[in-house]
Amino acid sequence: MTVSWSLRPAAAGDVKAIAELRAVVLRPDLERLGRFDEHRVRQRLRDSFSPEHTSIIVYGGEFAGSLTVRPGWLEHFYLAPALQGRGLGSAVLRTVLTSADVVRLNVLRGSRAIRLYERHGFTVESQDPVDVFMIRHPLPKS
Repeated sequence: MTVSWSLRPAAAGDVKAIAELRAVVLRPDLERLGRFDEHRVRQRLRDSFSPEHTSIIVYGGEFAGSLTVRPGWLEHFYLAPALQGRGLGSAVLRTVLTSADVVRLNVLRGSRAIRLYERHGFTVESQDPVDVFMIRHPLPKS
């Protein structure tokens, strides 16, 4: 049986669930990098939350994650840990990137998500001790 997923527009009330998911998803990498702060990890999401650019990932009728797409940037792409590694993140990226022009993102150094982004055409543009900055150019039209 295939479980369906969809994207729905975010609402202001979604910020708490997204901030909590962000804390869970980023915690292992932030701890490994010596940068985890229980309050800051949530506040950074709240400070930049933009419902008009954010979509909620719904899987099997339940909140499963989120992503924010601004012109030229993919931000706050979080997927519930239980759903990672099962193809859902790739399906979401394929959908979102279909009509995208140049897209940039940043991801924590050493994150498993780097491999996901590389599979979808992102390459490393630069990096610092904490973040890896990646870029994806549009695929040539055939």
